[in-house]
Amino acid sequence: MKKQNYLDFTLSKTTPYMRDIFIDEVYFAAKKDRDIFFTTPDMGAPSLDKFREELPKQFIHSGICEQHMIAMAAGLTLMKKKVFCYAMAPFITSRCYEQIKCSVAAMDQPVCLVGIGVGLGYADAGPTHYTTEDIATMRVFPNIEVVTPSDVISMTAIIKDILKKPRFIFLRLDRDIMSNIYLGKNKFNLKDGFSKLIKGKKKCIISSGFLLNKIYQKLNSKNNKGIGLIDLYKIKPLNNKFLKEIIKYDEIVTVEEQWIEGGFGSAILEFLSKNGIKMKVTRHGLKEKYYFENGGREHLHNKYGLNIDKILKFI
Repeated sequence: MKKQNYLDFTLSKTTPYMRDIFIDEVYFAAKKDRDIFFTTPDMGAPSLDKFREELPKQFIHSGICEQHMIAMAAGLTLMKKKVFCYAMAPFITSRCYEQIKCSVAAMDQPVCLVGIGVGLGYADAGPTHYTTEDIATMRVFPNIEVVTPSDVISMTAIIKDILKKPRFIFLRLDRDIMSNIYLGKNKFNLKDGFSKLIKGKKKCIISSGFLLNKIYQKLNSKNNKGIGLIDLYKIKPLNNKFLKEIIKYDEIVTVEEQWIEGGFGSAILEFLSKNGIKMKVTRHGLKEKYYFENGGREHLHNKYGLNIDKILKFI
C-alpha cells in the first residue's frame, strides 16, 4: 500500500480523522521496524483492519481489558519494543490508572498512550465515555508528556517525532474531523510545545485541540479586536519560552473542554507561581458535573460554559 501524504488533504473536505492518521503512520513505520507493536482493545476502524491483517505479529488485540493491555505494553518495552496503546480516552485513562502508575510511570517505561475522543468527543454517549478530567489525572505522573494536536498537520508531526523518540506520552486525539490551521503562515512549532497563531495586544487566549481549532476560525477574521491566540499543544511539560511569550500580555484566558480545576489552566497558574510571576488568568471550562443528557457536543458546550461566541464577547 502506498503511503498517503496527509498534506494532500489540507485543502480538501476529505481530511482524514486523526485516528486514521495515527494508525497509518504507526503502520507504515512498523512495516520497516519489527520492534514496533500496536496494542488495542478496539476493532472499530478500517485502518486497524489493515494493520491486523498485514502485520499480525506486531498487532495485539487485548480484548475488552484495557488494564491488561497496559501491563502487557510495559512488559514489551522491557524487551526493547516500541509500544503504542490505543483506546477510547476514558478507558485508557480512568480505567487504567493504577496500571499506568505502577507498570509504566513508576518503571519509567516509554509507552505511548493514545486516547481517542477526548473531552466530550463521544457526544451523546454519556458520562462513561466523556473525559472531562483526563488532563488533571494524567499530568500528575512524573516524566509524562501530555499532548493535544489541533489538526491533521500537527498530528502527523507529533506521531513522526514519537516514532523517532519513544517515550512515556499521553496523546489526546479528537474524534471529530477538524479544519487545518497549520497552513501558509502558520507553522507548527513542535520543539517549543506551543505555537503563536495570532498576535494580540493586551489579551491572549490559550487553548488546544478541538476548541483551539474552533476559536481560531472565529478570531482569524476581520472582527478580531486585538485578541491573541496560542495553541498549547504540549500541556506538560511547559517551558520557559512559553513563559516569556505569555507575560507579554496583561491577561491570559484559558479555554478547555475539561473541568476547570486541574486542567491546563491550573497548570499555567502553577507554572506562573513556580516562577514567581503574578498576572491575571481567567479560566473557562466545563461546569463540574456529570452530563447525562443528549443533544450533541455543541449543545453541551452552550449549556455548560463553553459557548465560544459568549466567551469572546466576555473577553
